[in-house]
Amino acid sequence: MFPSSNRLWQLASLVILIALVAVACVPPVEEGPAPVEPVEPVEPVEPPEPVERKLKAAWIYVGPIGDLGWTHAHNEGRLYVEELFPWLETVYAEAVSKADAPAFLDRYVLEEKVDVIFTTSFGYMDATIEAAQRHPETIFFHCSGFKRTPNSGTYFIDLYQAKYLSGVMAGALTKTNEIGYVAAHPIPEVIRHINAFTLGVRAVNPEATVDVRWLFPWYDPVTAR
Repeated sequence: MFPSSNRLWQLASLVILIALVAVACVPPVEEGPAPVEPVEPVEPVEPPEPVERKLKAAWIYVGPIGDLGWTHAHNEGRLYVEELFPWLETVYAEAVSKADAPAFLDRYVLEEKVDVIFTTSFGYMDATIEAAQRHPETIFFHCSGFKRTPNSGTYFIDLYQAKYLSGVMAGALTKTNEIGYVAAHPIPEVIRHINAFTLGVRAVNPEATVDVRWLFPWYDPVTAR
């Protein structure tokens, strides 16, 4: 005998209720994190060592470096500072005439990118000043001159003191009391040296005389003989 319709409704309701309770009692499924593919470890990259930029300096010489005189002494100074300072790079040009000096100055600045230029002869003075005005980012040093700009200076030594001592030696060693002096140009610097030499001669030998002969070029060993 089948149950009545009311009884079926009651049973159905009970089943539904039990199902709902069962569903409510089931804990929610937690979603885990999405799977992550393994990443290969990256080796640390050391930053490149900074490249130290060297200061570049140029020397312009009026004579050859083998003259064993003025230019040779300047070049010995260049070699000394190049060895002393590891951050310094040097270049030079020898036997540069006064007329060619502007071209060498521009070449060193524009092509060789030097930071400092030493012009080592009095005759380079005007060319040095003009180059300093054309290239305000470059430093210039001119030997024995008297003109300057914000980016150019001058340097020299008290050479008259050595000239005086040379005169003392010449005055003491002469056997004829006639002493020759070969000079380049009659400019104040050279005349000052002649005077110092002569005072040295007279300090030890008042009877001696000094005979000055002018070359006019700064370097002319053939005529100097």
